[in-house]
Amino acid sequence: MGNYLTVIDEAIGEYTEKRSKFIATLRHVENEEEAVSFIEEMRTKYWDARHNVFAYSLKNGALSRFSDDGEPHGTAGKPVLDVITGSGITDVAIVVTRYFGGVLLGTGGLVRAYSKSAKEAVENSKLAEMVFCTVFETVCEYADHAKLLSLIENSGGSLENSDFSERVTLRYALRDGDVEPFLQKLSEGFSARLKAKELEKSVFPFEI
Repeated sequence: MGNYLTVIDEAIGEYTEKRSKFIATLRHVENEEEAVSFIEEMRTKYWDARHNVFAYSLKNGALSRFSDDGEPHGTAGKPVLDVITGSGITDVAIVVTRYFGGVLLGTGGLVRAYSKSAKEAVENSKLAEMVFCTVFETVCEYADHAKLLSLIENSGGSLENSDFSERVTLRYALRDGDVEPFLQKLSEGFSARLKAKELEKSVFPFEI
């Protein structure tokens, strides 16, 4: 699987239709266990709501689930999943909570309300591109720290960890296409004093 889009943290979208209130909560999830845990958390939080509809998509849609939670078939969970799919994001779950306003909305009204609240949550979220990267570690003197950090950032890198002890140790990730230019600049900028130790290949979020 290549690079893909997901969301960072949590976002909320709200929509009201004929006094029925729809609250969509969106969260990044890494696996089905996290998705199920999130759904249960929302059911507990909104225990007094009429419905807690959910949908989630993992691994670019390779694993997806949805539930109408008592709404007419096809009017709630599937529209929410369609919003996720249409947005091009993955590894996310959305729970849409409905507080019934006393007026029936009909199938069209339900589809519209669940879709709009879910879309609002997506629009309010922070998107990130999950990128396959190489993780490096570089040890430097304190006097070199600011310059090295600037080089990493200007090379499109993502700083993952900094350790300040007798010397400074930076752990950072670089997209595959940025590795060679960075290594050349590292060698030239520090007269070959500093080395980039390759640690692993992994996937990291780059906020959009």
